[in-house]
Amino acid sequence: MESLISAGSAPAQSTARPHVVLLASPDAGHLIPLCELARRLVEHHGFAATIVTFHSLSDPQSLPSSLPASVTIAALPAVKIDDLPADALRPVVLVEIIHRSLPSLRTLLRCISSDALLAALVPDLLCFPALPLAAELGVPTYIFFASNVTLLYLMHGLVELHDGALPGEYRDLPEPFEIPGGLSLPRADLPDGYRSSKDPVYAGVVEACRQYLLADGFLANTFDEMEPATVEAFKQVVDRGAFPPVFPVGPLVRSNSDEEAAGGASPLLEWLDRQPARSVVYVSFGSGGALSVEQTTELAAGLEASGHRFLWVVRMPSLDGRSQAFGAGGDDDDPLAWLPQGFQQRIEGRGLAVAAWAPQVRVLSHPATAAFVSHCGWNSTLEGAVAGVPMVAWPLHTEQRMNALLLEVSLGVALRPRVREDGGVVAREEVAAAVKELMNWNCDQLHHLIYLVLLLLLISFLARPSAFYACSITHLLLQRSGMLQ
Repeated sequence: MESLISAGSAPAQSTARPHVVLLASPDAGHLIPLCELARRLVEHHGFAATIVTFHSLSDPQSLPSSLPASVTIAALPAVKIDDLPADALRPVVLVEIIHRSLPSLRTLLRCISSDALLAALVPDLLCFPALPLAAELGVPTYIFFASNVTLLYLMHGLVELHDGALPGEYRDLPEPFEIPGGLSLPRADLPDGYRSSKDPVYAGVVEACRQYLLADGFLANTFDEMEPATVEAFKQVVDRGAFPPVFPVGPLVRSNSDEEAAGGASPLLEWLDRQPARSVVYVSFGSGGALSVEQTTELAAGLEASGHRFLWVVRMPSLDGRSQAFGAGGDDDDPLAWLPQGFQQRIEGRGLAVAAWAPQVRVLSHPATAAFVSHCGWNSTLEGAVAGVPMVAWPLHTEQRMNALLLEVSLGVALRPRVREDGGVVAREEVAAAVKELMNWNCDQLHHLIYLVLLLLLISFLARPSAFYACSITHLLLQRSGMLQ
């Protein structure tokens, strides 16, 4: 495989270990939990694993530095995409790159299967173009779903809605869309691309959801008690043969040790060390979230007015009104320069604003951290749950509004500030009020979060190799690949 760029040993592994190939999309929110799944398959289940990335999109810094030796990282050769429109949407570019990389992926899979039992292909949900290839090669395929079963239930609903539709006919989802457990999704809280059949990407979303029917199942980064009614309802969907089965394998989050290896000592952690226990509000909107200049100003004023200690990860504001900012800002850009004049001097000793990035898992698990102002990306949501930290739910894009509703209504572990009707801005008074209310929550209000944390500790114990939970994934993959009869 000279055409492969590999950051590790050759893809072929010992025939004594069944091999799982995991196909990654470039977004950190998908790549980090996929790497954690690979780690668990190797360390807890006895597999060899290859994580395949796309050279045209890969960022080596997004990969954990402490993956086991039997996890190989292989990047498919770059493909030409200069014929795509300059304004092509990121998901469109990604899907096209995957399509054009299929010949290289076919060669890699055949190379691995010639020397080892290829137990399964595990593509990220954005890598659905690889599903027909897996069927062609006779490889069991389990889609790694970096989000929750609630979104999968919505996808199933979209497929069911279009059952019998004519070619080119696309129908709007009902409003509200009902999720088991009493969660009603208004149209405004549906994920991007799902709100209107007239949306340019709606047809692509429908076709992608139809492609998922080719999979043998989903490995979802969630756990039963996070969304119990939806998990149970999905079993009935599967029993009807309407959608592939879902296997909750979460929570898969970056470990403290990974962040320590990547970041080492940190001034902001030293600052946290000096704060009283459970006194700090942590504010972060993820690696791809962006606030407007006006919203940045209002958030700063609200945090200052709240009277509480805070640690704010400030990213470059959006100048074009978009709330997604993957790759935005250059090396010379300073997001702190956009804060209100005198803000950092006024908050000195009580608040800390840092540019662009913080070791989030270490911050959330720090004894000084009491609350989390979050964009409700699913990775951050799980990291907050694992740390036992309640949230101010501040969704920005993709499925985050739906996640926020799940956290607020179904789980009761978050509150959601009101957005001003004249432009979608959360006013400073609302920011301050939300922070004050969350910091005053008592044990009765946090009972569900405390329950989740205790349950996660139990899941962590059961994830050892001797437990049934760990063995069940191994049994599933080995059975599908023919090693168990």
